[in-house]
Amino acid sequence: MRFIHAADLHIDSPLRGLSRYAGAPLERLRGATRRALERLVALAIDEKVDFVLIAGDLYDGDWQDFHTGLFVNAQLVTLKNAGIQVFIVQGNHDAQSHMMRKIPWPENVKVFSSRTAETVHLKTLGVAIHGHSFPDREVSEDLVPRYPTALPGCFNIGLLHTSLTGSEGHDTYAPTTLAVLKSRGYDYWALGHIHARQVVCEVPRVVFPGNLQGRHARETGPKGCELVTVEGATVTARCVPLDVVRWHQVAVDLQSLEQLDDVRSQVLQALQAAVDAGDALHAMRVVLTGQTPLHALEASQPGTLEAAVQAAAQEFSGAEIWIEQVKLQLRSPLDRARIGQGGDALGELVRSVDELSGDSVALEKFCRETLKDVLGKLPAEVQAALAHDSLNPSGDIPQFDDGAALLALLQDAEATLLARLNPAEEKAAS
Repeated sequence: MRFIHAADLHIDSPLRGLSRYAGAPLERLRGATRRALERLVALAIDEKVDFVLIAGDLYDGDWQDFHTGLFVNAQLVTLKNAGIQVFIVQGNHDAQSHMMRKIPWPENVKVFSSRTAETVHLKTLGVAIHGHSFPDREVSEDLVPRYPTALPGCFNIGLLHTSLTGSEGHDTYAPTTLAVLKSRGYDYWALGHIHARQVVCEVPRVVFPGNLQGRHARETGPKGCELVTVEGATVTARCVPLDVVRWHQVAVDLQSLEQLDDVRSQVLQALQAAVDAGDALHAMRVVLTGQTPLHALEASQPGTLEAAVQAAAQEFSGAEIWIEQVKLQLRSPLDRARIGQGGDALGELVRSVDELSGDSVALEKFCRETLKDVLGKLPAEVQAALAHDSLNPSGDIPQFDDGAALLALLQDAEATLLARLNPAEEKAAS
């Protein structure tokens, strides 16, 4: 027996904020979740699997129109024509009460009830599949006690959307524990909700496959599904990447580099180490780190280092690369402690930064007051992301309640001012 376990497809996820990036491959990014589903269907047919499990969040939310549902329906019909059944539980994004627009499911699809746990017994395969969909977006109770105990003489599978005991970056829904899962006596728990692949337990096998397609720079690395083979009591599985856009965060150390020409080789080496061969588009967030005199060059000519990274990426061969963003976490070679002891404006600047750095409440108040006029002129999309973290999944818009992000901005502003106002630094950069 063979089956595929997938989760968190988030078909037609809106990918907010892409319009801010000049030259972004918008159509490929927006169509990535659809292309990943097409790859899933092709894999199921090529591997002649008996069925496909989808552990929640097939959709990102209610459809803007029926095109999303019709696209998914066409893929499910393709599986039907190949004799492959599909079993689905609905999660927090596609909960029963949240999906207003509906079309009938194809005959090969079973969506488990949101009112109670259900069991489907596939007698010819000797398999029992148990599942319970979310009735609402927020499910705070443990659903597992509602699941029946294992059906004797069968390979028992539990299909569940859950946060387990919690995970950073994910809301807590249908929380449960490994001990509670084991109490059901199942052979395999097909979980969803956590977007990073995680094998929680081998016996019984408890797995989050991760999402099928990364959607932003926080969802890095290969994404795909579990291809599972069951032979008697032996369960073997492998992760099959299906993503068509792969996100990366790549740190490039510029420590002690003095010449702009040296950046090229450093960036190319880092990109080469990060990128695998294949036909995926690699979306790269490059973070430049280290203490370097190039900090002064960037301060005097903002955008210089980003342009150097972009130029290096244009020379890269072997894979298609898009530089999503270049972030600077550079330090100046300036002796900051010495400057802070001075009686001039630079010394006062350093002392003021030290004071704000040690008081998170004062730092937030300072940022709000300083940026008040600027924020009112920002596009509505950016203002919404500042107010609601859920509208800022990629994390590239700092939040006022994020002390670490505000501190990083403050330190970056200080470093830029020191580089521009210090005569010795300007001389070194010239």
